[in-house]
Amino acid sequence: MKVKVIVTLKNGVLDPQGKAIQQTLNGMNFDKVSDVRQGKFFEIEVNENDESNAKSLVDDMCKKLLANLVIEDYKIV
Repeated sequence: MKVKVIVTLKNGVLDPQGKAIQQTLNGMNFDKVSDVRQGKFFEIEVNENDESNAKSLVDDMCKKLLANLVIEDYKIV
């Protein structure tokens, strides 16, 4: 089963990479872009047929490795 995870910085955490992307886009005449926040996307294939068990396993992965819970949030989709 394939499980997808989106990891983003928490609100209030500075995002210098997102700001650099936004400024570059503005410099390329995409002047309607007012903010960019960057994050990470994972597609994880797990050998589990039960969706609940697969998501629980990936949730554990997020807590232990994929997300820095101090500054990041994650969502399993």
